[in-house]
Amino acid sequence: MDALKAEIALKRKYVQNDAEMRPSKYVRRGELERMKEEEDRRAREEKEKERAAEQAAERDAALARSKQKKKQVDTSSRSTSNTPLPESQDPDSTILEGSFNIPNNEAIRRLRAKGQPIRLFGESDRDRRLRLRALELIEERGHEKAGTNDFRKALEDVESVERELRAKNDKGKKKDDGEVSNNAGSVAMVDLGLLKTDPDKLYPVIYYALKRTLKEWEEAMDERPENVKRTHQGKLAAATQVQSAEYLKPLFKTLRSRNLPPDMLVRIAEIVYYMQKRQYQRANDSYLRLSIGNAPWPIGVTMVGIHERSAREKISTDQVAHVLNDEVSRKYIQSLKRLLTFSQTKYPPEDVSQLMG
Repeated sequence: MDALKAEIALKRKYVQNDAEMRPSKYVRRGELERMKEEEDRRAREEKEKERAAEQAAERDAALARSKQKKKQVDTSSRSTSNTPLPESQDPDSTILEGSFNIPNNEAIRRLRAKGQPIRLFGESDRDRRLRLRALELIEERGHEKAGTNDFRKALEDVESVERELRAKNDKGKKKDDGEVSNNAGSVAMVDLGLLKTDPDKLYPVIYYALKRTLKEWEEAMDERPENVKRTHQGKLAAATQVQSAEYLKPLFKTLRSRNLPPDMLVRIAEIVYYMQKRQYQRANDSYLRLSIGNAPWPIGVTMVGIHERSAREKISTDQVAHVLNDEVSRKYIQSLKRLLTFSQTKYPPEDVSQLMG
């Protein structure tokens, strides 16, 4: 009877344990969240343990290397003279490594972001960190500087240019400035009749006339008071003058070589002639004909169909808008307009009707 009771109790206990171990059909959401949190916590703990083990291994390896190097330095210093050894530079690198001790995965991420290889041939983890630090220092010192436009560059260089101009004496001026100063009193008037007889004689007259006006503009910028120069508007005016002088260099080069197109020579000669006569309204008209032209198609269309028209001769090639040719011509034609505006400000006409709008 006792054996039967013992067997019944054993079967009951087995049934209860089986019911507890058997998975239920439904699981509560709270139990799912608790199980997920436990899994995340275990994963974080394992990652922290692995990271701590890696850092400890790196520290132990660094200490072992430093001890080994110190032993080598001591043994070599005992066996040789008191001359400094090449290994004396290693403490600096160890100091740099200590101040820039980052994990390997972070070093790999930064190198990939910079487009650099994550490991060179025969490179250790320490050498990789030092290479990454060197790249970051180069970027911090500004070796990779983005380009700026020419007006911003001129605006930034205004103060340095003004200091150089104040420091220069009369003997250290440029060759072009010397030519202009020598020929300032002897600049001849432009004769438009030479356009038909001898156009080559107009090139030096136009060259020195424009150079003289540009030099007067530069002197006017230098003669301003210091409080005006330091204002924002004063810096903008000085930057405009520097930019115009830079833009006019191709035109001066073309005038020296005497290979300006005939139609452009006519318009520029008219601009300089009327500017010297202080007839700025007519000079502005010549500037407009030079820049945008007066043709029905200012871009330069000379053939509007396959058949010859009766008004074909009205569309001539000298009415092409030269400002649309290229960027270089646009820049020095715009600078001619700036010189015309300055000349009107410095030498106003006696007749008010000759002022530009």
